[in-house]
Amino acid sequence: MANGKVDFFNDTGGYGFISTDDADEDVFFHMEDVGGPDLEEGEEIEFDIEQADKGPRATNVVRQ
Repeated sequence: MANGKVDFFNDTGGYGFISTDDADEDVFFHMEDVGGPDLEEGEEIEFDIEQADKGPRATNVVRQ
């Protein structure tokens, strides 16, 4: 699993981006991949990275 921090979160749309040293660009996530309460900017998380059509996407997101 990769480690990172929530860099941006749009609570209206339920999506955001994670900054991590494990990927060259920020990793997209959607709250449907997280469950539970919304993530907050700066929150540390663990996740897997899969390649989606529009770039890397976080899956199996777990709060640390």
